[in-house]
Amino acid sequence: MPSPQRYVEIKTSTPIYWSLIVVLAAIALIGIAAAHHMDTEGHHITGMSNQIVWGLPHVFAIFLIVAASGALNLASMASVFSRQEYKPLARFSAILSIALLVGGLAILLLDLGRPDRLIVAMTNYNFKSIFAWNIILYTGFIVIVGAYLWLMMERRMHRWSKPAGLLAFIWRLVLTTGTGSIFGFLIAREAYDSALLAPMFIVMSFAFGLAVFVLLLLLSFKLDRRELGISQLQRLRKLLGLFTAAVLYFVIIFHLTKLYGTQNHDFEHFILLEGGIYTQLFWIVQIGLGSLLPMALVYAPALQTSSKSLVLASLLVILGAFAQLYIIIVGGQAFPLNIFPGYIVESSFFDGVINDYTPSLWEFLLGCGGVTSAVLITLLAIRVLPIMPDGLPEQVQ
Repeated sequence: MPSPQRYVEIKTSTPIYWSLIVVLAAIALIGIAAAHHMDTEGHHITGMSNQIVWGLPHVFAIFLIVAASGALNLASMASVFSRQEYKPLARFSAILSIALLVGGLAILLLDLGRPDRLIVAMTNYNFKSIFAWNIILYTGFIVIVGAYLWLMMERRMHRWSKPAGLLAFIWRLVLTTGTGSIFGFLIAREAYDSALLAPMFIVMSFAFGLAVFVLLLLLSFKLDRRELGISQLQRLRKLLGLFTAAVLYFVIIFHLTKLYGTQNHDFEHFILLEGGIYTQLFWIVQIGLGSLLPMALVYAPALQTSSKSLVLASLLVILGAFAQLYIIIVGGQAFPLNIFPGYIVESSFFDGVINDYTPSLWEFLLGCGGVTSAVLITLLAIRVLPIMPDGLPEQVQ
């Protein structure tokens, strides 16, 4: 009978670890300073306008929120689907999902301009608004996953971890559905207005979250001077390839669905052929670098035991994720609104004009601050809590 899995804090106290902590903390503080500067000077210093109200900070925030749901996937596979080979990674999966969500929500909060207005949003609910639903979903996710993590860590309460894992699994599916529905319910914009966006965001969360999970898992093992077993690497490699292929499938179906409706042809022509930066991001970064190349790295027979190829594939998936979200969020707003379908509207208020958007340095710094905050929380948590497995056997009996 195999001995019970032991969990420990990472024991590293090397200068590399503490230097990394200092750098991450500094970037997070710079992000807060950038948010403060935008707050005091006004959003006119950003690239956002009354035509494009969601900019680069929202791309960062949505990425972190979607990845938070997907990062919990390994814990869900262990608890809900009884895949014991993923159980040693369940605690790390849970703490990473909380950290990513906190980082994403921090960006949204600091981008409000008046963060204190969040109190109004939390005490006065308009249940016809998907944003009101998401406030409940996001805060509930942190509470539920936090309780799930505690139940996994507390030996006396361990028998309740599976029901808690099931609740967390259902909650994260609803959360990601709500995030995708923010765009799917915006029927006024041709770029959105699709029921496919909700399931597509769920599949996106699987790929994005796993890519972040792989990178931080390998980083933590590297910092603690341990190696991840080949069998574990191959499992993660196969999952990443599967989820990346699934995202690509949904992207193809989404655009084919749009092309089927004549009213969407102008938008599809804009994104796929003549959208400038958005078209380049779509074909070169999202499809080429973010989908096809990672799949080639994952499935190449000569690279099956290479951790470096898995790291590169994960980085490329994240790069493609940012490109995809930038196209969805910013590109969807750049395409002009068709307020009166079937009629020609002429005015001096940007009717029929492609909206310009150039991200500012302040937006980029705020987004980077949110990302580094999530990484910082994760690295500090595994340093003080028994999160990481003491060992990962090649084969789980």
